[in-house]
Amino acid sequence: MFSKFLTAALRRRNRRLRPFSTAAAAAVGEPDATGGITMKGVKISGRPLYLDMQATSPIDPRILDAMLPYHISRFGNPHSRTHLYGWESDQAVEEARAQVATLVKASPKEIIFTSGATESNNISVKGVLHFYRDKKRHVITTQTEHKCVLDSCRHLQQEGFDVTYLPVESDGLVDLEKLRAAIRPDTGLVSVMMVNNEIGVIQPMEEIGKICKEFNVPFHTDAAQALGKIPIDVEKMNISLMSLSGHKIYGPKGVGALYIRRRPRIRVEPQMNGGGQERGIRSGTVPTPLVVGFGAACELAMKEMEYDDQRIKALQERLLNGIRSKIDGVVINGSVERRYAGNLNLSFAYVEGESLLMGLKEVAVSSGSACTSASLEPSYVLRALGVEEDMAHTSIRYGIGRFTTEQEIDRAVDLTVKQVEKLREMSPLYEMVKEGIDIKSIQWAQH
Repeated sequence: MFSKFLTAALRRRNRRLRPFSTAAAAAVGEPDATGGITMKGVKISGRPLYLDMQATSPIDPRILDAMLPYHISRFGNPHSRTHLYGWESDQAVEEARAQVATLVKASPKEIIFTSGATESNNISVKGVLHFYRDKKRHVITTQTEHKCVLDSCRHLQQEGFDVTYLPVESDGLVDLEKLRAAIRPDTGLVSVMMVNNEIGVIQPMEEIGKICKEFNVPFHTDAAQALGKIPIDVEKMNISLMSLSGHKIYGPKGVGALYIRRRPRIRVEPQMNGGGQERGIRSGTVPTPLVVGFGAACELAMKEMEYDDQRIKALQERLLNGIRSKIDGVVINGSVERRYAGNLNLSFAYVEGESLLMGLKEVAVSSGSACTSASLEPSYVLRALGVEEDMAHTSIRYGIGRFTTEQEIDRAVDLTVKQVEKLREMSPLYEMVKEGIDIKSIQWAQH
């Protein structure tokens, strides 16, 4: 009863703030005396529109409904074997495990719960190579992987392992022949992200899986941005290990999973010691409420993936067409054909990137990964695509999701166009281009 009452109250409050809008998903940052919000030295007129779904997604109220009993009354430790509290929590964890497995067409026995995709990536990359260190000393990955995969590979390099960082094509996709040529007899792992977190491109997973199977090399993928958004079949894709995250699919933060194939069996060295939970691979008490939320999110995604996909595609077209109909010099970063529609990464010519972001205070967007956005360096992902530094600096990632509305998209278009036009008015380079001068042909003098 309490969970239903609390959820209903939250929904009523959200409807008062903004109907069916991600801007209503939280109450942090209350208005000041003037009606605006000031936080970290930035003052805005109200809560911004939320278009940063690749960083995180708001929790679906239905998922909160499923979680609340395990915060309040069913609070038992799932590893307590002697009483009802432990039994019911254990049962809930196993049901969630089955829900996650069903979404990726795996066996529940192949799902290990972790704290998120970063931990799953660390277990996969370091755990596999450490276990097979006597025979396997080589890893293959791409230059556009998430930072936690790249850092795990650098860690292995410091331990004496070899790592090949494959370049990608200008559309962000892996060249399959280069992958094939990079495989060596001592290659212990190939790690390629399924859907890129910055540019949304979808890698050819089945083709990569076939190459790995041909050479009998384990295939790991970071599928945090793919889960619940595109169909995943671990058998068809020949995936050996796969990292998953809860908060990217409208579930809670702090929970994720690692898929580890059982046949043929993949072995990993645990990265953390403890009570031996999760088949000894990930020790520590499994957080029942978070796991239940993750499972519920996967079950919802299974039911609503097709509807969400169609709706998000329509919103993405509305956003892109709206911007392009009003301003020129707009470039899509990454493949246009092979991409997840909810991730639209655009570069705006003749605009300074940080100024554009600061001017879009009423729209919550980012210039790339939330894990690296504190850096003023241009995105390493865009640089790997061959995007010139000035265009890489002007990129904005728009993340569209389940609760995004047409009104929010239209507002984002208006605000983006207004800010780009304002910055271009102050740009001498844009003035030169309008006058027909080829900027690239100019040799700038150094003083």
